[in-house]
Amino acid sequence: MEEKGTMENGVAAMAACYQGFDPAAYLQYNYTPPRADFERKDSIVPWKLACLHRAFTEGDVNGELLVDIGSGPTLYQVLSGCEVFNKVLLTDYLEVNRRELRGWFQDEGASSLDWTPYLQHVCELEGRRPSAWTEKAAKLRQVVKDIVPVDVHRPQPLSLDDLPSAGADCLVSCFCLESVSPDLAAFTRALGHIGRLLRAGGHLLLIGALGESYYFGGPGVKIPVVPLNEAQVCASLKESGYTLIRLEVYTLPQDMRVGVDDVSGVFFAKAIKE
Repeated sequence: MEEKGTMENGVAAMAACYQGFDPAAYLQYNYTPPRADFERKDSIVPWKLACLHRAFTEGDVNGELLVDIGSGPTLYQVLSGCEVFNKVLLTDYLEVNRRELRGWFQDEGASSLDWTPYLQHVCELEGRRPSAWTEKAAKLRQVVKDIVPVDVHRPQPLSLDDLPSAGADCLVSCFCLESVSPDLAAFTRALGHIGRLLRAGGHLLLIGALGESYYFGGPGVKIPVVPLNEAQVCASLKESGYTLIRLEVYTLPQDMRVGVDDVSGVFFAKAIKE
């Protein structure tokens, strides 16, 4: 029982860290240049978008429902997936993030970040002209069916009303699990919890930080992160019932280390639920 209590205390402490999370500041720190410089081949955001584009266009990731676990205040992670799935569900633990997302979906001007360059870039990846971004924005608004609460530390992270009984066909999750878990064991457990939302044979597309021990979720809001390495990511996936298809790693150039975290790299994993 002591171990369970310690685990719950760690999770509660993580939840407390997020009380001051500021979506607008977080977006400014991570989703503007140099980290989101679409002219640079070595910028982190274009790398992530390319990984997701490739995964969603290889032909094996498809179905009816895509669920994004821990969307935060961001949309980029479903810009390719919205072309493949008829329904997309966005999820986040924090109401401030769900409100930020709802602002973009319900009122085109009510977003803390202009997502137009992202939409244009993904259109280019898809071989379309950048001006097709308005069509992609309309498609995204059409297929995103809801923005709902999620808690990856619960054995059933979503309300059962939000999911078909067979489960989702694909999960995407970016920078969520390692940044809401008190330790590696909790990260691995969370991977197992979200796996229960996925049908057998469904895909998980996971992006996360390597070697990161903290990040700022707003001015003075320092949030601890589980520092992961590639071997730990692979072991946690295996332990949680996934078969790894591909792991790709990006190393941050020095000028991307802008003082809002101590991340050294980013991983992209494509896996399938056994």
